[in-house]
Amino acid sequence: MPAAGQLRDDALPDHAGRAKDKDLHGVNSIRWILVTSSCYKYLVDTGDVFDPQCPTRVVLDRIGDKWSMLVLLSLRDGPMRFTQLRTRIGGVTPKVLTQTLRAMEQDGLLTREVFAEVPPRVEYTLTDLGRSLHGPLSVVAEWAERHVSEILRRREKFS
Repeated sequence: MPAAGQLRDDALPDHAGRAKDKDLHGVNSIRWILVTSSCYKYLVDTGDVFDPQCPTRVVLDRIGDKWSMLVLLSLRDGPMRFTQLRTRIGGVTPKVLTQTLRAMEQDGLLTREVFAEVPPRVEYTLTDLGRSLHGPLSVVAEWAERHVSEILRRREKFS
C-alpha cells in the first residue's frame, strides 16, 4: 500500500507510458494531474494545440487575433503611445484597442508604463515574451502581403 501522498510507480504514466516520480507534491505529479485531467488550472510546461481542453487554444486566440497581431507588429520598433498605436494600426476603435492592450498586458506580451506628467503619458512596450513573437508574426504578415491579390481573386470567383 503506498504511503499518503504517493502512488504506485505504474500509476503515474508520462506521455510515453513510463513511470513518473512518485512524489504527489512535486512537479512531475502536477504534470501527471494535467495529463490525466481536463482541468488546466495549473502551470503547464508544454501544451497540445489539438487537445480541445488545452489552454494553448487561448494563446492561439490571442496571437491569431487581428488586433493583437497588429499591435505586436507595431511595437516591434519600440514603445508607442495609445494614439500612435491607433493611428499606426488604423480602423480600430478606442474601446477595442483598449481591450486588446489590456488582454495582451495580462498575457505578459506587453507592458504599460504610466508617466507622472501633465497630461499623463502612457507607453506600451513589448516584453521579451512579446518580442519572441516578432519572427513568426512577421513571416505571417509578409505572407499575407505577398498573397493578398491571389486570395482576393479567388474570393471573387465565389461571389
